[in-house]
Amino acid sequence: MSTEDWSPRSRGLDTWPAAEIARHLLEGQAAAAAVALNQASAIGAIADALAERLSTGGRLAYAGAGTSGRLAVQDGAELTPTFGWPADRLVFLMAGGEAALLRAQEGAEDDREAAAASVGEAGLGPGDALIAVSASGATPYTLAAAETARRAGALTVGIANVPASVLLHAVELPLALATGAEAIAGSTRMMAGTAQRIALTVLSSTVMARLGGVHDGLMVGVEATNTKLVKRSRLLVERLAGVDGDAAVTALQAAGGRVKPAVLIARGVPPDRATALLAAAAGSLRRALDEAG
Repeated sequence: MSTEDWSPRSRGLDTWPAAEIARHLLEGQAAAAAVALNQASAIGAIADALAERLSTGGRLAYAGAGTSGRLAVQDGAELTPTFGWPADRLVFLMAGGEAALLRAQEGAEDDREAAAASVGEAGLGPGDALIAVSASGATPYTLAAAETARRAGALTVGIANVPASVLLHAVELPLALATGAEAIAGSTRMMAGTAQRIALTVLSSTVMARLGGVHDGLMVGVEATNTKLVKRSRLLVERLAGVDGDAAVTALQAAGGRVKPAVLIARGVPPDRATALLAAAAGSLRRALDEAG
């Protein structure tokens, strides 16, 4: 079923009381979440493949247009403050450029040449991975970005809400989120967008967990860029190292504000060795702690 199809269940929607409209739309959101949940195994398999590719130092790229593109960019932008993913290892390919993040750029989604050129300018290649997102799975910009990146050797993931769509056949790792007809026909910022947002968040968070950004459900890769996150970093060191607040602050200062080396330092590991242990453990605090003894 296409995201452009009309749902008979929405007949007369504009005449309903506001509470009934809201309930109908919310039921669609819940259904979208269920669609994403049903793809847990597929998301896990894709996460493993992405983590393996990115473990050698490659970049993670996102491509999309309109709502799908904005959701993709939002997901990637959150990886640095949440998990410490290096900003220089992120690439964003948005139809219409940065201006399209705030205001719709009509026609940009049809520009295949711009997508191909952006992939080339970014220099995506064998060490990198691209996540391409499109509700219809046929958006020309997104499709061209995926095709060009794949030809260049990048690992390609496609997320679409139409199972038989061309995008899912163009990538190595397809993820179909069959949300079907929208409550408001064609408004893919609703069910399709919700399923995409959930899948993107879960996929990238799983990848980050695989790459050492998470320990026991704690975001040990967090970057302390504001007062809240400074406090969170201190609490993380206190909890994981079993020390008081003053010791945690001292360890964080010695570690340049980074939680993972600070945990090791708070446990008595010299700063230089803490850095070396984490490097040898590919950023995994768990393995570094095991090695430190």
